[in-house]
Amino acid sequence: MGEIVLHGITWNHSRGITPLLAASQRFHELNPHIEIKWTKRTLQEFADFPIERLTENYDLLIIDHPWVGCAAATECVLPLEQYLSQDYLDDQLQNSVGYSHSSYNYNHHQWALAIDAAAPFASYRKDLLEANGMAVPGTWEEVLAIAKLGKVAVPAIPIDLLMNFYTFCIAAGQAPFADEKEVIDEATGIEALRIMNSLYSLVDRSMFSKNPIAVAEAMAAANDYWYCPFSYGYSNYSRVGYAKNLLHYADVVSMNNQQLQTTIGGTGLSVSAFSQHKQEAIAFAEMTCSASCQSTLYVENGGQPGHLAAWKNELANIMTNNFFSNNLPAMERGYVRPRYNGYLYFQDHAGAFIHDFLSGKSKDAKQVLKEVNRIYKYSVEKNQSSISV
Repeated sequence: MGEIVLHGITWNHSRGITPLLAASQRFHELNPHIEIKWTKRTLQEFADFPIERLTENYDLLIIDHPWVGCAAATECVLPLEQYLSQDYLDDQLQNSVGYSHSSYNYNHHQWALAIDAAAPFASYRKDLLEANGMAVPGTWEEVLAIAKLGKVAVPAIPIDLLMNFYTFCIAAGQAPFADEKEVIDEATGIEALRIMNSLYSLVDRSMFSKNPIAVAEAMAAANDYWYCPFSYGYSNYSRVGYAKNLLHYADVVSMNNQQLQTTIGGTGLSVSAFSQHKQEAIAFAEMTCSASCQSTLYVENGGQPGHLAAWKNELANIMTNNFFSNNLPAMERGYVRPRYNGYLYFQDHAGAFIHDFLSGKSKDAKQVLKEVNRIYKYSVEKNQSSISV
């Protein structure tokens, strides 16, 4: 065992843990006096337990970019521009996958490095579409045609519906969160819900309890579903041997002759301000998020890098059936969520009302928007630390 032990926390999926283990092993080989131990937890556990409390016990933390407003308010993770060279940060910015790098910059500080990049992409079973004489959909109308056959899968838990609500507000003509009074105006919001309902009314009710991983697993494990129009992409399922059946990924469809704009996700790597080994933790972050590691060791071990070098890497695309090159356009036009301190309260609660509407539990779209806007105004008025669930 090394003389120094760093503790990190990440999420429980091959995309989230396996590349970190590989990078940590290599870092240890290069620095034998340092070991890194990782704890993994579910995506729901990430939502349920405040990250700022985790910084007291972990040196390295995998975070979501909407949390950086809280990071800025609490200063519980390090502002990385004070520890990394300007040349390194310039490289990260110039080689960001879409807005991944800048999404972790808030109040003029870089609170994390983009270690992972994602957005909702389309996925499909190439074998099943071809067997049924169908092409990969290119328009919203073609998506609905497959949905009417019962062959569309789509994640529909509250958080995913909320992310897609942003997409369809944009498609209906207005970006959400234009001011602090309402998420979206009533006309645009109702139109977004109407468009969404045209799809979600056609899919199997089981989708309302499935997240993106569950949808990918369902599509890969059996032949029930041919196509998913938008779900946070996982390159793992596009790699031969990872699942029973291979998934291919493509850009999302167009609506009214314009490509849909989906909501970026991915993760960042932060260093705790409470760490007793800050320099060692910074050194690991610097290595792991570098172009050389991201485009080789990280992606080769199931990672979905945040560095553009990996997305353009020929071997990475061969390994993933062009997952990266096919989905880069969607990343480049991806929508960035708000990051103010308190936004996560909104995100944790607003989707439930959209879920009730699209699953048929409620019928009043105006009331849905009223509740969504009520939660939004509350989240703006209160700092996350003062919000009680």
